[in-house]
Amino acid sequence: MSQPLDLTAVPPRAASTSFKDAWQAKLERWYAHPALYRWSLSNPLTRWLTRRRTRKLFDLMAGFVHSQVLLGCIRLDLFRSLYQTPASLPQLAQRTGLAPAVLQRLLLSAVALGLLEHRSQGRFGLGPLGVPLAQHEGIAQMIEHNHLLYQDMQDPVKFLHNAWSGGMAEYWPYAHENSVPPPTAEVDKFTRYSQLMAASQGFVVQEILSSYFFDEHRCVLDVGAGKGRFVSELAAHAPHLKFKMFDLPPVLSLARDNLQSKGLTDRVSLHPGSFLHDPLPEGADLITLVRVAHDHPDAVVRQILQKAHAALPVGGVLLLAEPMAQPEEEAGQPEASVDAYFHFYLLAMGAGRLRTPRELQSLMQEAGFTHVELLPNDMPIHARLLLGRKSKCLPYVDEKSVN
Repeated sequence: MSQPLDLTAVPPRAASTSFKDAWQAKLERWYAHPALYRWSLSNPLTRWLTRRRTRKLFDLMAGFVHSQVLLGCIRLDLFRSLYQTPASLPQLAQRTGLAPAVLQRLLLSAVALGLLEHRSQGRFGLGPLGVPLAQHEGIAQMIEHNHLLYQDMQDPVKFLHNAWSGGMAEYWPYAHENSVPPPTAEVDKFTRYSQLMAASQGFVVQEILSSYFFDEHRCVLDVGAGKGRFVSELAAHAPHLKFKMFDLPPVLSLARDNLQSKGLTDRVSLHPGSFLHDPLPEGADLITLVRVAHDHPDAVVRQILQKAHAALPVGGVLLLAEPMAQPEEEAGQPEASVDAYFHFYLLAMGAGRLRTPRELQSLMQEAGFTHVELLPNDMPIHARLLLGRKSKCLPYVDEKSVN
C-alpha cells in the first residue's frame, strides 16, 4: 500500500463470551456436521433452507460469470437491439458476427439471469432486467467501466497488497489525497471520468429531487459538481434557484459548454478550485455533496465538511448524498450485499471508503452541523441522504496548519 487507509468503526459487543456468540458457535458446529446436511434435505420443513443456502453459495461462485454475461450483452449491443423488436438466433448471429452455436450460449445464459427471455417463433426479447439496460445509458457505461475493476481483482490477494496499481486508480486521477490538478496534456482523464459521472448520476439525482424540498433555499453550491448534471436537473426542478459550482479547473471547463447548451449561464457561476487546498465560495444557503465523501479518507472528508460549515451562513444547510453502508446488525441481509461491491470499488479507486449513515452523521456533527438527520428515500441502493444545519458559527481550523 502506498498510503494508509481508514478503518471502519465497528460497534463493540458486550462481551466475547456473550450468549449470542455461544449460540453462533453452536450453529457453526451444527452446520459443519455431515449428518445435519443429510437430515435437512430429507426433512420437508428444512429442505428449502438448505437449498437456499446452497444456491446462495453457488451464486457467489458464479458471480463473475454472471457479470461477464452482462458485459458481453452490453458490448454486443443486444439490449438496445432487442428493445423494439425481438429477433431470432440466426438474425442475432448475423448482426454480431458470432457463430450461432456460440452466441446461443450467451443468449441462454442471459435468459437464465432474467436479462433476456424467450419469445414466439424462436425469438429472443428483453427480460425484466434487460429493459433498464436498454433505456438508461448510464447503467451500460458503468457496467463497461467495471471491467477495469474485474481486471484489477483477477488475483484478489495481490490486489489487496497493492490496490492502487491497477486500471481503476489510473481512471480516477483525483481520488488520492495528495492529487493536484494535472497539466493540460492530461485533461482527457478528467473528461473521461466527468462523462462517466454525469451519465451514471441520473438515479442519484432523482432520489434527491424526490426526497428533499428546495423551496426554502435561494442559492445552491454544488461541491464536486462535475459537468453539472445535478445542477442542470435541479435548475429545471426548482426555477427560483441560483447556483454555484465548485470543482477542479479542468472539470469546470467541461461544465461551461454543458451549461451554455442548456441556457443556464445566467443562473450558474463557476468557481474552480480544490477542496484540498482552497476555501469554498460563500453566498449559498445550501451546499450539496453528491457522491463526494466516499471517494476520500476521513481526514479529507473532515476538511470538506469544515469548509462547508465555514462557507454557509447561520441557518444554512448541508445535503450529503451517496451510497452508504448497512449497519453491522444488518450484515447478511440482501440489501447489505451491495456493500461488498462498493467496499472494493472504492478501495481500487484510491483512499475512500463506504461509510454507514451513523459514521457520516458523526463527521458532520464534528464539523459543527446540528439537527443531522437521515432523510427517507425510495431507493437507498442508489444513495442515502443526510441533512445537517449550521445553527451557529464555529472557528474554522485548517488541519494542515495544525499538523
